[in-house]
Amino acid sequence: MKKIVLSALAVLTLGTAMNAETITTTEEKFLDRFHFKGDLRLRYESKETFYKDATESTNKSTYHNRYRLRLVSAFDLTKNLKFDVGMRSGYGNPTSGNQTFLDNKPLSDYFWQSLRFNILDITYKKGDSTLKAGRHPYMLYRPIKSQLIWDNDISFNGISYNYENDSRIINLGVNQPTYAEQVTAKNSINLFFAQYVQKMKLENSQLNLGAAVYYYTGIKGNTPIYGTNKNTGMGNTLVNGVFENNYHIVEAFGEFKLKDVISKPLAFAASTVYNSAASNKNFGYDVAVQFGKAKRVYDWQVKYSYTYLQADAVLGAHSDSDNFGGGSAAKGHAIRAKYKFGKNTYLAGTFFFDTLFAGKKATKPAADYERVQLDAIIKF
Repeated sequence: MKKIVLSALAVLTLGTAMNAETITTTEEKFLDRFHFKGDLRLRYESKETFYKDATESTNKSTYHNRYRLRLVSAFDLTKNLKFDVGMRSGYGNPTSGNQTFLDNKPLSDYFWQSLRFNILDITYKKGDSTLKAGRHPYMLYRPIKSQLIWDNDISFNGISYNYENDSRIINLGVNQPTYAEQVTAKNSINLFFAQYVQKMKLENSQLNLGAAVYYYTGIKGNTPIYGTNKNTGMGNTLVNGVFENNYHIVEAFGEFKLKDVISKPLAFAASTVYNSAASNKNFGYDVAVQFGKAKRVYDWQVKYSYTYLQADAVLGAHSDSDNFGGGSAAKGHAIRAKYKFGKNTYLAGTFFFDTLFAGKKATKPAADYERVQLDAIIKF
């Protein structure tokens, strides 16, 4: 699989470069081909777990001061072809760039050590089509940015295709999650996906209806995928330390957006997932509403969502790393708020009130889980 991905990347680069028109210095200065952006997030976070039918000593509370740094640059090779590279803090965690400030070390001792490449790809774009090859951010549509299946920070390793116009979105891909850092899986895992979204413009509103298939191979009988998962299935069922099931996930969703309700946008969304490769504990759903959008200075937004996710409905290593403490086998409420108080500066807060199902953490009973995140963000 790795050879296929690398070969495709080479063919895409050479073939496109040979056929694309060269950008001359008269059309665009050399330095104008470089593009750079990034963001820094400072976070205070508290996590509290209260186990049911257990002694008080088993309960757990933790408090952290954290940061996340992301740096992304691109170079225009031709009019349609560019090379992307990005780095993120977090020691290569596939679903999080968070890095905890360490009390026993000065920042200089671990700041640069935590940075890892999370983007290293070639992008070819022409008309409504985009093709990416290499390590790249996911190219999938998520209603109101739902993390039911995919965490915000996931990067894919392989080939992804996107087609989008005013009426539809098509996403296709062949990827290999084990072609990444922090991998502990004993065998290779492949991911094939196809997604279709129908966009329907209505009077002062828009309706999006979508469906997708995410087909993993090589998970059943394999060990936990990433070292950052701490040798757990992130809610997925393990038997003798290996996955009991494969994950052939079917997704369906709807999203309804109103442009102007009391001078602010309003959106509703509902998503369902079903893992056809598991015989039970294979269903999940998410419903959400968002009011406002933090787009201009002094704008704000607030979002509420309720998520129910059985143990083997999705691959826990790739779903939301914040809600439920990461992974599946839980249900609960999330409230997210964001305020833009400067041209490139934001304040945000997220509050999770969850119930962890018995067995989500090995030998542990059901538990109440509460998590608070307070963020200050600057984009540059």
